[in-house]
Amino acid sequence: MERHIEKFLRYLEIERNASEHTILNYRLDLEEFMGFAKDTEIEKVDYLFVRKYLAHLKERDLTVRTVSRKLSSLRSFFKFLIKDGFIKINPTDAIVSPKQEKHLPKFLTEEDAARLVEAPDTGTLKGLRDRAILETLYSTGMRVSELVAMREEDVDFISGTVKAFGKGKKERMLPIGDRALRAIRNYLEKRKIEAREIFLNKNKKKLGVRGLRKMLDVYIAKISLKEHISPHTLRHSFATHLLNRGADLRSVQELLGHANLSTTQIYTHLTTEKLKSVYDKAHPRA
Repeated sequence: MERHIEKFLRYLEIERNASEHTILNYRLDLEEFMGFAKDTEIEKVDYLFVRKYLAHLKERDLTVRTVSRKLSSLRSFFKFLIKDGFIKINPTDAIVSPKQEKHLPKFLTEEDAARLVEAPDTGTLKGLRDRAILETLYSTGMRVSELVAMREEDVDFISGTVKAFGKGKKERMLPIGDRALRAIRNYLEKRKIEAREIFLNKNKKKLGVRGLRKMLDVYIAKISLKEHISPHTLRHSFATHLLNRGADLRSVQELLGHANLSTTQIYTHLTTEKLKSVYDKAHPRA
């Protein structure tokens, strides 16, 4: 089975142009399945065997979202094996994905977003870096993986745009605000280190996603935000605040780099205060 998994991962990388993050997730999911299957030959994996595996996952109290993702990885893998001519029937075809609960994304108020972005002490190099990171995340709505990969040549300080390389290594141009550009410039002027990526850690290497999450936790504690938020919360806040201020859904979809509008539609939730404000202004008998 290992040989087929490696061939499938190469196919994802070369022919499907999948991102490193996507390939890593597939690898972890399929290696876990391989560990469960042990010495079972891949052509002997049938519908009942996959059902048994899903039951095993359920016993581990994994979230519905995680189980669905692992099942999706198996579907794609077996679909590839059929295309490759190794098997004739996809054992996952008759299996229905578990129903997922719909969770609205968490987002900050505009006031809390401003407090978080302005929390770093810009009197230090680390503070300048952190301010530039938070300003950029909130200004562009880009993913954390896109931000840590940013290079100086990706930022156009004159036109006020930045290149982001999203899922499937798709490139898109994003507008970036003056405050974020100023924060990036201030950091780069003080950094004085030649490096490919803009944001570096204390060892002068590329900042990783884990390091960024730790950094964010510090500022959440500093401004006493009680609710759990992640770097992705700034992306949710970016989308929500744009919609609250009148941006159309299609534009927000482009900015976020969503392939389907349905993915963006989760952001059409508005705060109760915003809805009430619209109602009070628009309804003749409000």
